[in-house]
Amino acid sequence: MSTVLLVEDSVTESEILMQYLQQAGLTVVLARSSEEAQTHLVRQHPDLIVLDVILPGQSGFELCRELKTSPGTDSIPVIMCSTKDTDADKLWGNMLGADAYIPKPVNQQDLVKEIQRLMGR
Repeated sequence: MSTVLLVEDSVTESEILMQYLQQAGLTVVLARSSEEAQTHLVRQHPDLIVLDVILPGQSGFELCRELKTSPGTDSIPVIMCSTKDTDADKLWGNMLGADAYIPKPVNQQDLVKEIQRLMGR
């Protein structure tokens, strides 16, 4: 079973996204901040990361840039999920290495389709 690291500080959003991911047959590890995500990444190597942009402390954009420029995490697909839904936000996510950008509220079918595309299913 594939593992997804979900980085989301909103309790409501994380519950919804966890349900979507689990229904897709994925194991979910939850982090509420970029710092907590980095702690999880030291312990395990997820198959995919779903990353909110607006997080306490370090933003999702900053974490994405770090992940995509670090050996060991640069090959992990990253899906950015955010209420920040302008073309500039999507472009910024793309420039920092995000593999996909999905606006909130997240459509379950769109999320699953992106995960399948990125994981080669």
